[in-house]
Amino acid sequence: MKILVVGSGGREHVLVWKLTQSPLVENVYCAPGNAGTALDAENVNIASDDISRLLKFARDNAIDLTIVGPEAPLVAGIVDEFRRQNLTIFGPTAAAAKLEGSKVFTKKLLRKANIPTAGFAVFSRMPEAMQYLEECEEQPLVVKADGLAAGKGVFVCANRAEARNAVTSILRDRTFGAAGSQVVIEECLVGHEASILALVDGDTIVPLDVAQDHKRAYDHDRGPNTGGMGAYCPAPLVTSAIMDDIIRRILIPTVHTMKIEGCPFSGVLYAGIMLTANGPKVLEYNVRFGDPEAQPVLMRLRTDLAQVLMLAATGRLAELEDSLDWDPRPAVCVVMASEGYPGEYKKGHAINGIDEANALPDVKVFHAGTAFKNSQIVNTGGRVLGVTAMGDTIADAKQNAYAAVDKIQWTGGWCRRDISDKAQL
Repeated sequence: MKILVVGSGGREHVLVWKLTQSPLVENVYCAPGNAGTALDAENVNIASDDISRLLKFARDNAIDLTIVGPEAPLVAGIVDEFRRQNLTIFGPTAAAAKLEGSKVFTKKLLRKANIPTAGFAVFSRMPEAMQYLEECEEQPLVVKADGLAAGKGVFVCANRAEARNAVTSILRDRTFGAAGSQVVIEECLVGHEASILALVDGDTIVPLDVAQDHKRAYDHDRGPNTGGMGAYCPAPLVTSAIMDDIIRRILIPTVHTMKIEGCPFSGVLYAGIMLTANGPKVLEYNVRFGDPEAQPVLMRLRTDLAQVLMLAATGRLAELEDSLDWDPRPAVCVVMASEGYPGEYKKGHAINGIDEANALPDVKVFHAGTAFKNSQIVNTGGRVLGVTAMGDTIADAKQNAYAAVDKIQWTGGWCRRDISDKAQL
């Protein structure tokens, strides 16, 4: 089997790494990839949003399965284009990808399916939005731009004044361009967050082990939101009873309603869940593997990933003979970032110590924002590496991950030091 992985982050590196372990797989290509995927597979110099060139590459190279990592090409319709050419691809159609591409679409679908989520209202004009805020009680609120905004279109507001500023930024100042043509204003849910990922083929749902992400930049959940500074798996806060509740009240109704609405969902359904005092509620949906959640989740997966994703892409998940097999040991992923992230940062610094970190037992360094420059690995992104390790306990996995982190240096490189501590809360 020849497989093409689309994307260039840590999520794509762990996919490449896991797929190359399959006896079913002959070649793995990654477009455009990074320095890590170049070491573990073969990079192809095609941008992840260049759908026409990706199509041509898949045709010319007889690719058996294409796996799309990032959300933008999914929302843009890469799956629709590949299917029109009779090429097998794992991911949702453009219509189904609206679960991530439009927060308004998702909130309305959740309401229609009676799926637990925060109360909300939708606005496209400033006066109506401001009037709504005036009538709200003084309380924390969340303001979201409707479309894709590179993870920056969500404002958690402590009060109405902050909410007014957020609405102004989105609707009047057009900070996020067309992605901010509508806003969602919703109540601020309180509790612990969890990342629920499931493989779906339109009908069958196969949940993955639960992970927990760390969005804030600094220790103890301080600082600005980021794309994710680390994750661990499994997350003990989601008990088997809670997971059963999430499957029954959230995942199944979502997949069923999407089918009824004429946009059946196939791919990774990623539910960001808040565990509130009133039970699990949906914060948001993503339509692809999380990053950095994919790193600890897939590091623990023993089942042949290539086989499972091919079954999902061809509507045959029900043929999966056994439940997924997991390494019982937990895994912790620590993201190492460039100085200044999530703001402006400098690129091109040489990174040292990756080989030494990879030499440690039960450790794999997954690359995100890296490239080769004169045979040297350098940083090219804000989130640079996802240092991932397993251990007999979460505490052991954390210790192993940070032992590997401490082997790696580059000018300005940094990380949070408390990844997985939430498991003890």
